[in-house]
Formats: sequence, structure tokens, C-alpha cells
Amino acid sequence: MTMVVSPTTGSIWELRVAVGDDVSTGDTLIVLESMKMEIPVEAESAGTVVAVHCAVGDAVEEDQPLVEIN
Repeated sequence: MTMVVSPTTGSIWELRVAVGDDVSTGDTLIVLESMKMEIPVEAESAGTVVAVHCAVGDAVEEDQPLVEIN
């Protein structure tokens, strides 16, 4: 199982996946907004999304778990 974590402090701008979605390595899962910049958060491995731990508008901290991929 792969846990995708936030690379920085920011807020969830866009959520591009849901539980049950199949993803490939490099797919953008989430877009964070930090300091007026949009930061894509990509899948580090291929698999199926088994959990999403955030929602659009949530404030997140660096290294906070965002998505689990199995």
C-alpha cells in the first residue's frame, strides 16, 4: 500500500480521484494551493485508490496523509 502525503503546507484546491479509481504512476491526484501557486500531487505508484483523507478546501500540513493507493 502506498500513502501519498502532502509535499507542503497549503489547501486542497482540486481533488481528481475518488475511492475505487485506478491510477497510474505520475497521474495527478490532487492539486494543492500554497502561496498562490498550484502544486500537483502525483501518484508514486500505480494501483487503486482505497482511501481519500481530504476534501476540497481542507487545510493540510506537510507530510499529512492525503490518499492511499493499493
